Amino acid sequence: MGRGKIVIRRIDNSTSRQVTFSKRRSGLLKKAKELSILCDAEVGVAIFSSTGKLYDYASSRQMMGEELSGMTVKDLHSLENQLEVSLHGVRAKKEQLLMEEIQELNRKGNLIHQENMELYKKVNLIRQENTELKKKVYGTRNGSGTDRNSVITNGISIEEDLQVPVNLQLSQPQQQNYEATSGATKLGRL
Repeated sequence: MGRGKIVIRRIDNSTSRQVTFSKRRSGLLKKAKELSILCDAEVGVAIFSSTGKLYDYASSRQMMGEELSGMTVKDLHSLENQLEVSLHGVRAKKEQLLMEEIQELNRKGNLIHQENMELYKKVNLIRQENTELKKKVYGTRNGSGTDRNSVITNGISIEEDLQVPVNLQLSQPQQQNYEATSGATKLGRL
């Protein structure tokens, strides 16, 4: 019984992804070697892992700088040109990918900067509202020009410093015992 097809997409689990990379890399290199032997073809494969490690295969080991002793100057020059063209292509692709990554990072940086500016505006607005609320709650400055203000609550004078943050909390109204009062009204009606 054969396996079913799998969906070709990035594997999320890093361990499974590494195992799959290792197995498929080996299979790909094996197929490249078989193709070069069976069809007498020049085959070259370069694989870069996600960590940047290079795995390669070349049917002509001369591409790797080996077995050059039997080559003429013309052959060496041709090989050098091929390598330079290949190297130029690899560098161009690397440069393109790096430029795209830089542009994406710049775009993300601009978005974060805009979010930061919006948050800064919100913080300033909240500070202004907080200052206005303090003025409403504690009144205006006293005659000495200090930031201390007094508020009379239930006949008790309280002085507050406007520069110190005030923590205001909403509390639930206390539940009163309505059963006792309703019972008293029932007795009053009898």
